Amino acid sequence: MIVWLITDGKPGHENQSRGLAEALGRLHPAQVFTLPAQSRGRALLAWLTRSMRGVDVLPTPNLIIGAGHATHLTLLAARRACGGRAVVLMKPSLPRRWFDLCILPQHDGVAADAHTLVTEGALNRIRPSSARNPEHGLILIGGVSSHFEWDSDAIQVQIKSILARTPGIHWTLTTSRRTPTDFLSMLPAHPRLTVVPHTATPPDWLPDQFAHSGTVWVTPDSASMVYEALSAGADVGVFDLPVNPRSRIGWAISRLADAHRITRFASWCAHEQLNPNTQPLAEADRCAAWIMEWLKKKY
Repeated sequence: MIVWLITDGKPGHENQSRGLAEALGRLHPAQVFTLPAQSRGRALLAWLTRSMRGVDVLPTPNLIIGAGHATHLTLLAARRACGGRAVVLMKPSLPRRWFDLCILPQHDGVAADAHTLVTEGALNRIRPSSARNPEHGLILIGGVSSHFEWDSDAIQVQIKSILARTPGIHWTLTTSRRTPTDFLSMLPAHPRLTVVPHTATPPDWLPDQFAHSGTVWVTPDSASMVYEALSAGADVGVFDLPVNPRSRIGWAISRLADAHRITRFASWCAHEQLNPNTQPLAEADRCAAWIMEWLKKKY
């Protein structure tokens, strides 16, 4: 199988596409080629002329996958010029019927149909690990977003409470590009807390942390990290922050809490235990199986 990935340069979007491509490769031998999304004008021209520059040396694709609005026109132009089936991840800016298959997170609010699969959160590359250490925990700090009202002081208080109540766990904490610049300077040192700013983490650092952490705490604005932690098989806690009542991400986090997939901080304080993650998410594998079954019906 030949798979083309159309990328817009955003790590989060590429993470989704690669997660699906790797899952497809676990079901059927696959060669994966990565192509940058073209500008709107160049993609339109390629679509009109049925010709794309720079792909002559590549084998004809069976699947062309893209995530992010900037990939959509290139995705359609590549299919028109080179064949294959177009698979779009996340709700597209163009009509869904223009794509062969759509894989959309549930918070996009679109119903499943014969050409649309709805997933628990965005896809990722994380797989369940048997090396998780119950004495190692991970704390993931996001930052300002439109989905929750960020409060550094409240998060600091919750971190201190977690440290005080978990004497048998050594914690590693990292930040994100959205974390306020003064957040780490406000955080007092602790003998069981190792702080690694996001600027000091190499590409494989976070997957390795997921693989070895028995427990993960995440700020609710970092929804993709919540789903990655659930995919790794860790027990997952989510810090409390005021939610924007119109936020789809806020709704998704509430749904996970109601289903006992995650534990909110206030609930953890009351019961002093996290909901066990007995069924790790494997959404990329589920999507890959769905695609392969769809392809079998077409050929």
